[in-house]
Amino acid sequence: MKKFFLPAILAACLPGSGLASVLRITIDAPINAVTAEYVQRALDRADAEHAELLIIALNTPGGLDTSMRRIIEKILSARTPSAAWVSPSGARSASAGLFIALACDLFFMAPGTNTGAAHPVGISITGASTDKTMADKVTEDAAAYIKSLAERRGRSVTMAEAAVRKSLSYTAREAQEGGLTDGMAGSADELIRSVNGKTITRFDGRKETLDLEGRPLVDIRLSARQKFLLTIADPNLAYLLLMLGLLGLYFELAHPGVIFPGVAGGISLILAFFAFQILPINYAGLALILLAVLLFILEIKVTSHGLLAIGGAVAMLIGSIMLIRSDIPELKPGLNIILPVVLGFSLIFAFLVTMAARALRRKARTGAEGLAGELGTARTDLDPEGRVFVHGELWRAVADASIPKGSKVRVVEVEPNLTLKVVKA
Repeated sequence: MKKFFLPAILAACLPGSGLASVLRITIDAPINAVTAEYVQRALDRADAEHAELLIIALNTPGGLDTSMRRIIEKILSARTPSAAWVSPSGARSASAGLFIALACDLFFMAPGTNTGAAHPVGISITGASTDKTMADKVTEDAAAYIKSLAERRGRSVTMAEAAVRKSLSYTAREAQEGGLTDGMAGSADELIRSVNGKTITRFDGRKETLDLEGRPLVDIRLSARQKFLLTIADPNLAYLLLMLGLLGLYFELAHPGVIFPGVAGGISLILAFFAFQILPINYAGLALILLAVLLFILEIKVTSHGLLAIGGAVAMLIGSIMLIRSDIPELKPGLNIILPVVLGFSLIFAFLVTMAARALRRKARTGAEGLAGELGTARTDLDPEGRVFVHGELWRAVADASIPKGSKVRVVEVEPNLTLKVVKA
């Protein structure tokens, strides 16, 4: 018994331990695998510390269906009550954010915020448009899901369903007056005062009275790992890492031994593909980008008069636009990033291809091949053999016609026995 109670007693004595406190997390990003892990771990900590309440401060445009459902399942099964709070003023809890908020035991909004616009296009796994039958099925599924959450929590089923079917969005005042939320709160302290002593009904039907008087408010921050994952999961950064990685590997393959471009490109590609595990990637778009790189490289080998390079630029632009399958702008690289990158990438490849083509067409300067076409002077009469002075060296030469000593000659070719075949210049 002593071993069991000692950690709890020590934790209670330590300041900021979070025991029997009110915990708060802040989601200021799209709903994805990282935010789902953040919420799940926060609820696990809240249960372990016997916290009185977990406040989930929401400011999200929505996100992925799979991550949203993971969060909701954890909220519904947690021992600790949860309160969704759309904040600060000017924030929103759209699409998947509304589902998560409705799943919580309490739902508050700060003045000047909005919620809704939960049509399933915005929270689908792929985000891609489907045929009408499939779209209807997805809509019906989302409508039934949000109705079950709202009904079980005693909130307006009509408003919740309209947010899905009609993509309606509500202000904090409209949501409160319509019975979609439990109230408005401009700060966390105001929210805590509003619900202190309130008896809530948990999702399983149990009654529980919140005792928040004097409870410390403890913020749970994102871990360093989660911050890093959220950073590289930014679609703009992930896209830039992909393009820089491809460019670095191309430089390394084109100029073996440089090392740095290959190392930097490899690291960038690994980070990009790691981010793609979090983002809803369209592999057809990724294939188009790889095809574009291949077309740029083939431009060096195949005489296409620029058609392959143009095709590569078009493939890269279309692939970049298709890369992320989502209708939520925050989950896709913006055109203000895509267009400069595609243009810059195309210009770099065009420059490299031009330089490579010039190098291939450039006349050899050394060796036997470098002598063809060169001018020299006959040091002896060539009738038909003799000696010529070319490139600072004396060569044995042969001519089809007699050439007198001192005449200017032009090298036609170098025969296998290192004899120059020349003509009079």
